[in-house]
Amino acid sequence: MDTKSDSSQGLEDSANTPQTPQEKKSYNPAAIESEIYKICESRGYFEVNRNKEKNFCIMMPPPNVTGVLHIGHALTLSLQDIIARYKRMDGYATLYQPGMDHAGIATQNIVEKQLLTQGISKQELDREKFIQKVWEWKEESGGKILQQMRTLGISPAWSRLRFTMDEGLQNAVKKAFVEWFSQGLIVQDSYMINWCSHDGALSDIEVEYEENEGSLYYLKYPIAQSNGEYIVVATTRPETFFGDTAVMVNPHDERYKHLVGKSVLLPLSEREIPIIADSSVDMEFGTGCVKVTPAHDSNDYEVAKKHNLPFLVVFDEKGILNSLAGEFKGLERLESRDAIIAKLQNLGFVEKIESYTHQVGKCYRCGNIIEPYISKQWFVKKEVALNAIKSVNDGEVKFFPSTWLNNYNAWMNDLRDWCISRQLWWGHRIPVWYCECGEKVASEHDYPTCPKCSRVIKTQDPDVLDTWFSSGLWAFSTLGWGNGTDTQTNLYEADDLQRFYPNSLLITGFDILFFWVARMLLSGESLLKKLPFRHIYLHALVRDEFGNKMSKSRGNVIDPLEIIKNYGADCLRYCLASLCVQGRDIKLSYSQLDLSKNFANKIYNAAQFLLLYAKQLRADSPYFADLSDFTHPLGIYLNARLHLTTQQLRNALDSYRFNEACNVLEHFLWDEFCDWGIEFAKAKKEAIFELGAIFKQALKLLHPFMPFLSDSLWHMLNGSSIETDDSIMIAEFPIVSRECLQTEDLQAEFERIKDAITTLRRIKATLEIGNTPIACAYVVLDRKVDYALMRDFVCKLARVQEIKLVDSKPENIRSVGDVGQWCECFVQLDGIDLDGIIARLKGLEAKLSKEIEKLSMQLENPNFLKNAPANILEQTRSALQNAKTKKNKVSSQLDTLRA
Repeated sequence: MDTKSDSSQGLEDSANTPQTPQEKKSYNPAAIESEIYKICESRGYFEVNRNKEKNFCIMMPPPNVTGVLHIGHALTLSLQDIIARYKRMDGYATLYQPGMDHAGIATQNIVEKQLLTQGISKQELDREKFIQKVWEWKEESGGKILQQMRTLGISPAWSRLRFTMDEGLQNAVKKAFVEWFSQGLIVQDSYMINWCSHDGALSDIEVEYEENEGSLYYLKYPIAQSNGEYIVVATTRPETFFGDTAVMVNPHDERYKHLVGKSVLLPLSEREIPIIADSSVDMEFGTGCVKVTPAHDSNDYEVAKKHNLPFLVVFDEKGILNSLAGEFKGLERLESRDAIIAKLQNLGFVEKIESYTHQVGKCYRCGNIIEPYISKQWFVKKEVALNAIKSVNDGEVKFFPSTWLNNYNAWMNDLRDWCISRQLWWGHRIPVWYCECGEKVASEHDYPTCPKCSRVIKTQDPDVLDTWFSSGLWAFSTLGWGNGTDTQTNLYEADDLQRFYPNSLLITGFDILFFWVARMLLSGESLLKKLPFRHIYLHALVRDEFGNKMSKSRGNVIDPLEIIKNYGADCLRYCLASLCVQGRDIKLSYSQLDLSKNFANKIYNAAQFLLLYAKQLRADSPYFADLSDFTHPLGIYLNARLHLTTQQLRNALDSYRFNEACNVLEHFLWDEFCDWGIEFAKAKKEAIFELGAIFKQALKLLHPFMPFLSDSLWHMLNGSSIETDDSIMIAEFPIVSRECLQTEDLQAEFERIKDAITTLRRIKATLEIGNTPIACAYVVLDRKVDYALMRDFVCKLARVQEIKLVDSKPENIRSVGDVGQWCECFVQLDGIDLDGIIARLKGLEAKLSKEIEKLSMQLENPNFLKNAPANILEQTRSALQNAKTKKNKVSSQLDTLRA
């Protein structure tokens, strides 16, 4: 978006511009947005029109039921709605699927905290009662974000709203689990996993790493059966040393070769552990000797399996040290560190402590430091994704921008088994049942019959599934897949999968490519044998105007709800889209929002102008009919520009180049229609009804971006009301007419008319005569034009009594000229007082001469040339050249005026 203000850039002839009433000078979004939205939603405009033959489907990334609308949501939803409205108007049966995610960890934490304020702990309630409390909270307080979304003007099929814990989606989750279980793609086993002592098991991508300023502790381990010898081990985790089962050195490290095969005594406990050799040891880290703690370090876990070492767990699931820690039993793992180090120091087991910076993994939900922990959990085998990876790379889905394919492959090629069990009560309970006879059954139905002993099984696995498991099915579970005999059949149609799978498009932030997008890809391909999307558009982050990530601590958070309150939803939507360049972060500022507001005001005032002129010409019916034939040259010209704009806009939207789409709209509506079309209408009022018809079509192009303003003005120009008539949102999106585009000669003529007007106005500005009429102007053109057409517009808008088309500068006439892009114009100087102009230009010439002298002396100074930075030298040379160019121009003007 360029830096326009709400003006016409000097093109409007204010003396001849009818003034609209004062109260209509500015667009007031608050007066229309809420009412228009309510009407459109109540009429079912957002729902799927199943009478259409072409199909389009886009899924809303389900926001957390705990969430509130933030600027990232606003971007995602705005882009989605722009495409959904475009496709709906373009004749597609459009499904924009809304929903909410149950957000297992986040929701359970909120309800637990609320209960604690009442003096009730989760453990005091049984599981069933606690889950009931969560459902009560969800109904009363959850889902506020859905109402906030409405203020943004999005148009999903609200009647189909799904919740990842609703009955049908619970059935789909069970079906997916059982299918993968039966294929051996879901297994239960003891693995080393990421463990949060507050929230339980986490998958790899739920761990966030951050730099930590910590310490590196050098501990002395006495060598067994030696005369006071010891080996020094460097560690960042002294609290886990109670679980050491070996000390390890590199087999090529000459310092320790003689010790391999011997043993050391663990400090405090004096438990004997072996010294082993392994090439994985970095000889440069610390002392080159490391402790091996297989149950509490992922690398040590692999080493222990290789060397057949035992696994000793030193703290429980809550991070509390056990009996292996001796006197430190009962302390929390991190809180115990200082006490353990103090004891080791007192006994002489600490050689030194150094400051050390390293990466520490933290829980993405609560920020707790993550522990590598051996636990029996449920996993989806990584082999489930193999066909999806192949299909993606075979081109069955297209990423926008395409570079995200490389990121997808980099992550998928290093894929590990996905830990899907969570130690929570709120969520999809794992559909595995344990019979008294020892049989384990995965079932889509509760209380299944044991296939071995025929008893009814009553004991279900206590864990729930990772939230992303159910979210991974979103692209097809919402279309009825696996919903079974649920009672919510009104939320989908029997042919939804046939019509809308694969989904046409997914728009979401790049930050959940691996959390969500990759899992939907593998789930869809594995369960339906087809990737769930044709196109995937991943947008970047919304940052502040300086490129900083928004955060409460920085105080730079921009609240979309406040923006909507102060600017309106249309301005926010348009601003975000205009800044959305594929692959680049968005730098959002209030100055950018002001530009969008100016654009909205410009469009609003253009409509007021059209109505004002229409009332002057046809007071009884000052409204604008739809037209297919245009007879006035101005109407034919602007209609051609509209069709070119339509072509460019469609191309931009079809390739998801949202910023280019906004540039196209702004160029036509502001530059071509408001700055020139309305200007031309002052010379040819009779063309106003053709311009009004064109403007109405342009409002249809604008509608996906600014749904409220476009709807309001469309009805205003129609002389209709949305309370009684259809909304613009179900009107047909403009199509491109090749015939209308084939008006190159007329378009070329209008380009030269604009150039002549601009050039003559520039001459008048030089002569400082403003809007004062001049008797005659001479115009040299690069091609033939219709003289009458040029005369009518140029004489009126440049305030010239007569123009003459000539082949060259007129001789024997004292004149001043200027050169435009397509023309050269001359104005006769007779009768114009030039003394003041000449004096001003002489003063400017003298000032520029001094500037040239100063800059030239700098560039002739050897010391300056030697010491000045390269950028300063370049700036100085550029300034000198600019000063010379300006002086030559001023001198030329003086020569002309003195002639």
